[in-house]
Amino acid sequence: MRLVPVLLLATLIAACASGPDKPKPTELTANPGLLRVRQAWTAQIGAVAFPLDVKVNGDAVTLASSDGVVQSFNARSGASLWRSPSLGSLAAGVGSDGRLAAVVTRENELVVLEAGRELWRQRLTAPSYTAPLVAGARVFLLAADRSVAAFDGASGRKLWTQQRPGESLVLRQAGVLLAVGDSVVVGMGGRLVGLNPANGAVRWDLPVASPRGTNDIERLVDLVGPAARDGSVICARAFQSAVGCVDATRGTLLWTKPAVGLVGLQGDDKYVFGVEGDSKLIAWRRADGERAWVSESLRFRGLGAPLLAGRAIVVGEETGLVHWLSRDDGAALTRMPTDGSAVVTAPVLAAGTLVVVTRNGGIFGFKPE
Repeated sequence: MRLVPVLLLATLIAACASGPDKPKPTELTANPGLLRVRQAWTAQIGAVAFPLDVKVNGDAVTLASSDGVVQSFNARSGASLWRSPSLGSLAAGVGSDGRLAAVVTRENELVVLEAGRELWRQRLTAPSYTAPLVAGARVFLLAADRSVAAFDGASGRKLWTQQRPGESLVLRQAGVLLAVGDSVVVGMGGRLVGLNPANGAVRWDLPVASPRGTNDIERLVDLVGPAARDGSVICARAFQSAVGCVDATRGTLLWTKPAVGLVGLQGDDKYVFGVEGDSKLIAWRRADGERAWVSESLRFRGLGAPLLAGRAIVVGEETGLVHWLSRDDGAALTRMPTDGSAVVTAPVLAAGTLVVVTRNGGIFGFKPE
């Protein structure tokens, strides 16, 4: 097995947070209550200490805990649809097309399930921290050595592998892997690459950021998920260096802009929204990448990746609070508590319900009124 040096993002954050000059989180003002939101239901899984991706398929949300239990819930009611036994400690997941679900264990095994029952597992040659992509009866995997592989969804047979050289360090953090039209779009280092899903052939290859600096840490520009997609336009963040957008149909780079952030993006046909490392919230114009507005009202509060939900941007923080902010200027609309532990992944929207997952394994369904 190839040994892949891994840069732990949590270690970087902890080192910054432990210094004597750690910035004080911005004090919250009174909850404005401009948007009525109620907690509709709550559920519980095990603790989550890996890069979880909550997958939405119709009314169902599928997620997992670090101990390897994968579970699907009805987003309207919070009722459990199915639950797997423990598959082993997890490093990445969940990917799902609504029928098959896929995760990666810390033992470097790709495991595929149907309705909670294990169908197959394949040994991998490198770790993976990105949720597998399940699409077109295939399972696609982005590994930490910047290789991409495709497996037959029914049998687990490997179909092809695309390998790219890169820098010696990678992030223990979810990257970019999604289907756009008839292509698989993947982040490989600081580049977005469009692949033919049938054979892994490269259709286009575009730079969002280029490695710079004099050491491996300074040169680290891996793309981090989630990416923001609107039609064929995909916008992604390069770790602590840039944000940029590409047109996947034409295979062209639209723009890139310097940005210093750790988590992925969200957006629509007008704006791209992202959180910087100091928890500033920025809206870039999708057309040209110019800043539309910047909000510093939640600075240093440890914000995660945002979700765009109607007229609001929804973002969770390290204290477990969930904030609804105006998409027009970032002004506070309302906020709701969870269980006091950090929100671990971008919120998702399913069947009119906003679903949030916390570090302690709390699952919360919120509905606007």
